[in-house]
Amino acid sequence: MKIRIGTRTSELALTQTRWVAARLQELEPGLEVEEVHLKTTGDRDQVSALDQQGGVGLFTKELERALLADECDLAVHSLKDLPTVLQDGLCLAAVPEREEPWDVWISEKYADLRDVPAGGKVRTGSLRRRAQILHAYPHLEVTGIRGNIDTRLARYKEDGDGLILAAAGLRRTGREGVIRATFGPTEMTPAPGQGALGLETRADRPEVQELVGRMDHAATRAAVEAERTLLNRLEAGCHMPVGGIAHVNDGVVSLLGVVATPNGEQLLRMSHEGPADAAADVGRALAETMLAAGAESMLGAAGGVDGA
Repeated sequence: MKIRIGTRTSELALTQTRWVAARLQELEPGLEVEEVHLKTTGDRDQVSALDQQGGVGLFTKELERALLADECDLAVHSLKDLPTVLQDGLCLAAVPEREEPWDVWISEKYADLRDVPAGGKVRTGSLRRRAQILHAYPHLEVTGIRGNIDTRLARYKEDGDGLILAAAGLRRTGREGVIRATFGPTEMTPAPGQGALGLETRADRPEVQELVGRMDHAATRAAVEAERTLLNRLEAGCHMPVGGIAHVNDGVVSLLGVVATPNGEQLLRMSHEGPADAAADVGRALAETMLAAGAESMLGAAGGVDGA
């Protein structure tokens, strides 16, 4: 059997794709794997802020197009980049066990974000992180940054006191040594799906779905289903100031969500829990509670439908 895996060409994307390929070959000895390299809109524009590029799927549309055009059999995504509603004809065949989902602090000057003095500059490409930083530390300046991991690690030092990135990408590429501190969920609520991979296939390829489906991790699947349903019901894409993180314990999924205005002046953080086998209901219920508490007007202040 042969499987063609569509992937972006960044180091992180290739690392993730090759990890998936190796696991599939363990599950199916003799499996032949071919990489299909693709560039996405988000890869081509490394200058514009993500929330200014317009629309969801900046890092996923081209991979989905390739799936639908039968140019590949499987697409490997960072799940936080994948829209909550998939294109017709596609399905999320597996969500492997999640890597660490937290955001982390990187700095050569300060051991923790709380140590940065008034007027200090923090770099992040995420509106979600920006809003949470400014809510807790309004005396700081937060500026955008784009590029791959190495580019960001070099560029933040030119005009900044620290950088915030997702732990998962650093750990997957062996760069965890730059981490100075890890944010807890109520300090910096992660993006829905952060740290998880989404393995997407065509809906009409049952043999591919069966193989890839062996990599599905039930607890991770339930957690991200709650998070992505929250995001979907809030009608906020992956580049809006919305966060969500869930975990499963003894058949119960516990979900924490956050919504903020871009300047951090308003922030709403709430939680909800319920049966893991009804994870979507948990996400939907939390979204309704947050909307009733004022999340809708806060998202309106963000001026669009995209973000993490």
